[in-house]
Amino acid sequence: MRYDIKDVNSAKKGMVKIEWAKKDMPVLSGIASVFKKSKPFKNIAVGACLHVTAETANLMIALKEGGAKVGLCASNPLSTQNDVAVFAKKGENKKEYFAHLRKVLDMRPNITMDDGADLVSELHAFRKSQAKKILGGTEETTTGVSRLKSMAKEGTLLFPVVAVNDSMTKHFFDNRYGTGQSTLDGIIRATNKLIAGSVFIIAGYGWCGKGLAMRARGMGANVVVTEIDPVKAIEALMDGFRVMPMAEAGKIADFICTVTGNIKVVGLETFKNIKDGCVISNSGHFDVEIDLPALRKITKSRKVLRDFVESYELKSGKTVFILAGGRLVNLGSAEGHPASVMDMSFANQILAVKFILENKGRLSNSVHLLPEILDKKIAALKLCNLGIKIDTLSERQKKYISGWRNGTK
Repeated sequence: MRYDIKDVNSAKKGMVKIEWAKKDMPVLSGIASVFKKSKPFKNIAVGACLHVTAETANLMIALKEGGAKVGLCASNPLSTQNDVAVFAKKGENKKEYFAHLRKVLDMRPNITMDDGADLVSELHAFRKSQAKKILGGTEETTTGVSRLKSMAKEGTLLFPVVAVNDSMTKHFFDNRYGTGQSTLDGIIRATNKLIAGSVFIIAGYGWCGKGLAMRARGMGANVVVTEIDPVKAIEALMDGFRVMPMAEAGKIADFICTVTGNIKVVGLETFKNIKDGCVISNSGHFDVEIDLPALRKITKSRKVLRDFVESYELKSGKTVFILAGGRLVNLGSAEGHPASVMDMSFANQILAVKFILENKGRLSNSVHLLPEILDKKIAALKLCNLGIKIDTLSERQKKYISGWRNGTK
């Protein structure tokens, strides 16, 4: 099977979308043009489990131009754009999802590329002999990095993985500006509801939560943050947001969006006292942040009202609305992050693959960071493409800042 997609006749439309995205991805394109000549990935197979979007397609093309053989499946059943897919279908069921993962692994990849660590998990659960032959992998999400660090701590991780997510030019920009914009885009496309004047609850004040809070306030929402970390909670408070427990916040919520990466963030206690008509969505990673099994137990009827909007009429008489089945709303009902943001994330991805190859046999079976110099290189390339110039240190300034002898005179 060379592909398993919704409609092969949509390829022409997909290529137009890919070209449109490429216009806002100059950093990745610049790296790809260099790799097209040097072919650093010759005779290397890359197996990728990522959100299948036009931006991701440009990363796959860049890898191929660098000499790699690539296979791509979806990291989320609802995030696929059908016209750019390889082994993915929007709305695929669980059986299809894992069949596509296995199809990518059947390529015998040398390097894995994950968005949530499902590819790595599949290898370690069912293909340990194959996993031992993997040179390394990359991981693009906070959720995935947490899973991999847990494996490394247990001593069960069988190959090195580069935490692309932990590069500043990934998590700072992608999670903050990408998630902030695309999440609201997904909520608005699904519901067509007004954000201004609403009470908007955000669960989690990490980089994703900070970005979403910034954008929701910018659209006129009254933003409330829920947190379990006292440092992040006080940061949210100092940034001008109300902070309270989720069970209390649910009583006044017009919108709730989770961005934590944890389970049952919106649970039974919240559902019992939830405001009638509340719209609930998730922009974390897996569909576990909203406790849907608990919600179904107190529901007397359900129906789909719009694409990606399902109403739950509760036994109490109240109604709540769940977006995108509790999965990533920014990719389920919208198109994910803007291409200009993914430009830096995917520049990190392709450089991480090169880093793994250059350090073959020298990396421990743990989670690694990309060197800071590559992070700064990506930022410098992005600034250059945006026409922005910055200052540089003089030799005297370099000497001063790196020495210890200069103090109060």
